[in-house]
Amino acid sequence: MIRKFKPEDTTKVMTIWTKGNFKAHAFIDRDYWIANYNRVKEDYLLKSETYVYVEDSEIKGFISLIENGYIGALFVNHNDKRKGIGRKLINYCKENNNKLVLKVYEKNIDAILFYATMGFKNKKVQIDEETGEKEYEMEWINI
Repeated sequence: MIRKFKPEDTTKVMTIWTKGNFKAHAFIDRDYWIANYNRVKEDYLLKSETYVYVEDSEIKGFISLIENGYIGALFVNHNDKRKGIGRKLINYCKENNNKLVLKVYEKNIDAILFYATMGFKNKKVQIDEETGEKEYEMEWINI
């Protein structure tokens, strides 16, 4: 089941966010994610439209949208990957948006392949100023 994020979901969502970043972005120093933890928890979650995927009363993943269909985060609990949760979260957002945009690091090959299978196209290559890493801006448009 997908439902809107509630404040009491914060601890679980932030655990998934932290572990997901450590795993998917091992090429970025962990201190970067640790330094951004409070900003994401106290500012980002309040400004985004976040949805959680719940199964057996447990949050298994989440997606956060910022205005204009920008996906700021999509994370699935590591033990629950490859079970269609990310696909369900993306499809849920596609139902309510005509356009979705995201940024993904070039070294995160699994994510790039996933987004491509979900119909996202690479629109731009740039350097993330905070990390110095190359990233792709990808876009999905409902035709």
